[in-house]
Amino acid sequence: MTDNRVPPPFAGDERTVLGNWLEWHRGTLAVKCAGLTDEQLRLRSAEPSAMSLLGLVRHLAHVERVWFRRVLNGEDIPRLWNKDVDNDADFNDVDHASVEEAFATWQDEIERARAISAAKPLDAVGDRNGQDCTHRWILVHMIEEYARHNGHADLLRERIDGATGE
Repeated sequence: MTDNRVPPPFAGDERTVLGNWLEWHRGTLAVKCAGLTDEQLRLRSAEPSAMSLLGLVRHLAHVERVWFRRVLNGEDIPRLWNKDVDNDADFNDVDHASVEEAFATWQDEIERARAISAAKPLDAVGDRNGQDCTHRWILVHMIEEYARHNGHADLLRERIDGATGE
C-alpha cells in the first residue's frame, strides 16, 4: 500500500495539532482502501454486520457533511445515501453503489470541511439538535470517529488480503 500521510507534529498550537490528527486519520482510511477492487471494497466484515470499506467511506462522507456543513456552518442540506429512509443506508446499500461516486463524494465533503474549518475559530459554535457545539468539539469528535472506524478498516483490510499496518 502506498502511504503518503504526513505524521502529526509532536508540538504545535491547538488548531495545527487537531487539524493534522484529523488529516492523518482521513489519510489512514484512504491507505486502507488503496489498491482494492470494487468487489473487495464491498466485502462485508462478518454477519450480522453490514460493515465494509466502501460502507466506511460512504459513512465518513456523511459524517464530514453533517458535522462541518450542517452543524458548524448551518447549511440546510440533505443527508447522504438515502439515510432519511434508512439510517444505515451508507453501510446497507453498498452492493450496487458506485465506488467512484462514494470516493468522489467523500473527497468533496473533506474539501468542503477543510474550507469551513479554516474559516472558523475553534470557539465558533454550531447547532446540534438545539445544543451548542463548538468547532473544537467537532474536530475532536471527527478524530475519534475516524480513529474508531480506522480500527474497523484495519480488520477489514487484513481479512481481504492480509495487509496490516498503522
